[in-house]
Order: sequence, then C-alpha cells, then structure tokens
Amino acid sequence: MMSAKPTLGQTAEIPGPKKGFVISKPEIVSSMIKRAKKTIFVVGSESAKTKTLDGNLIDTVIRMSNLSKSHIIATGAILVEFKKRNIENVYSMSLMNVGDRLRDPDWNGLDGKGPYDLAIFCGLPYYMEWLVLSGLKNFAPHLITISLDNTYHPNAAWSIGFLPEKEWISAIDKIVSVLEAS
Repeated sequence: MMSAKPTLGQTAEIPGPKKGFVISKPEIVSSMIKRAKKTIFVVGSESAKTKTLDGNLIDTVIRMSNLSKSHIIATGAILVEFKKRNIENVYSMSLMNVGDRLRDPDWNGLDGKGPYDLAIFCGLPYYMEWLVLSGLKNFAPHLITISLDNTYHPNAAWSIGFLPEKEWISAIDKIVSVLEAS
C-alpha cells in the first residue's frame, strides 16, 4: 500500500469541487490500461531527468506503451530521446494542442481509428499539466486521465500523489510488472 498525499503542488490553486483520486495501489493503473480500448501517453521534458528502474521515465513509458500497444506523444524537444531509442509509435505535438485534440470527441486519434478513452500524462511541468488536465476534466467527459508524476494532480481523474522517491519508483515498476504478467 502506498502512502501518497493529496497535497497540491501550487499554492492557492483551487481545482474545484471535483478532485482526482489518489492511486492507492499501482495495480489500479495496470488494470485501467488493460481495460482501455485506446490509450495514449503524453510525455514531457521532465521525463528525461526522472530516474526509474528502467533508466529514466522515457524508458518506462516505452515499456508500458509496447505492452499496451499505445501511442506516445512527446511534447517539446523530448522527441529526440525517443528517436535515439528507435521508437516508431511516437509523435510530436505541443501540449496545448494535445489537450485540445483529446477534448474533441470527434478526433479519431493519431492513427484515425477512433478517439482515446485513456490518457496518461507524465514528465510535464506541473503548471502546464495542471491547465491541460483542468480543461480535460471539464470538457472531455469521454476521457479518463491519469498522472504518473510524483505530485498530486487534482485535475486528473487518477494521480499517484506525493511519494518518497524510492516508493514512487517502486510504484511505477509495479505498474509495468503487472502489465507484463498479463
């Protein structure tokens, strides 16, 4: 059992009456990924600096994406890190454009085969992720959002919350382990 805290990362930011759930068990995320019809990972520049058991968060996202046959959107200059690893199912798009497209129920995704029903965010600057998740919470009822960052994002439907670094790394690895086992 994780002991995550739902403490806001920005002082004086009020997310409204609807707040995201704190993920108490990493298996919840694995289960949601397995049940989703179409998943997308939205990865930001902080992921290259975030250490995990795979190396960094980019490597972990690649493993999760391969296991779930999901697309990856790399925001900003982080696309280069994916290209160094010869990853083909990665696309580049600005975060605000990603938020607008995910909000649109008529957008058929990067492959043209229908809208996403699960969006997983990680490695983005807190204030930018906050804004995009706020928009999706209020204007994309068809979409479930998860934040894998080591901060609580109240605008995501599900968020890991604040954890000690070793506990967060263990939680992320557990998500991947459960996906691999199924």
